[in-house]
Amino acid sequence: MADNEQKALQLIAEAEKKLNSSKGFFGSLFGSGSNKVEEAVECYQRAANMFKMAKKWAQAGSAFCEAANLHAKAGSRHDAATNFVDASNCYKKTDPNEAVSCLLKAIDIYTDMGRFTMAAKHHQSIAEMYENEANDLQRAVQHYEQAADYFKGEESTSSANKCMLKVAQYAAQLEDYEKAIQIYEQVAGSCLDSSLLKYSAKEYFFRAALCHLSVDLLNAQHALEKYAQQYPAFQDSREYKLVKTLCEHLEEQNVDGFTEAVKDYDSISRLDQWYTTILLRIKKQANDNPDLR
Repeated sequence: MADNEQKALQLIAEAEKKLNSSKGFFGSLFGSGSNKVEEAVECYQRAANMFKMAKKWAQAGSAFCEAANLHAKAGSRHDAATNFVDASNCYKKTDPNEAVSCLLKAIDIYTDMGRFTMAAKHHQSIAEMYENEANDLQRAVQHYEQAADYFKGEESTSSANKCMLKVAQYAAQLEDYEKAIQIYEQVAGSCLDSSLLKYSAKEYFFRAALCHLSVDLLNAQHALEKYAQQYPAFQDSREYKLVKTLCEHLEEQNVDGFTEAVKDYDSISRLDQWYTTILLRIKKQANDNPDLR
């Protein structure tokens, strides 16, 4: 390991030496400067890989950044973007903020080149970092929205929907129910247009109905009727029946009945963390405001 690190440091020194000689009088006089820069880039890239082998992630990231900056100056935009992504992958292991910063540089290059699908994928990666490493849901939402926007522009509807569903999931967690409802209804609608995806609409209508229920009982009942008209098969689903039963229990202020209905559903179809959170909030509201109808 130490041996790889040593080799990497030698390569960095070699790269710096080449860069300095490319700037010198003879370098500019004989036009050998650009060759030296290319050689320096190669040294930085090899050094970065040596650092990776030694598991020195920050140094590897830094070496890839040096290579990326040299590529950018030389006008090799695609290579610069690739090296910024390589740098980000290294920083990801030790410094999520630096990893995000490198990806944003790559995104700038890709959008400038009109490579919006690549830009979208990297916005998605940033969103995932904020979601998992930094636990910053607001920022994760921003980057998922940007990714969805670029995917839509490139007609990648399923990738766009995937990102928007993440936005809806976190919007509901952050109690922005209107936004979540809008997205779930929109995605459910686009699923109904496809015979392959039709069945998925059930889940999104279910999620939207629970978001409605978090805001207002009457709205939830109206929404449920509307969803059943849009997708008649939804009426036969356990999800539809659960929401309908929950609405009835809330109307009768029967919190025990509400709890029992959720337990019955969960014993057959496990409810994940998102559903549990939303249902507990609805139950708490019913407890806190028994006359809220």
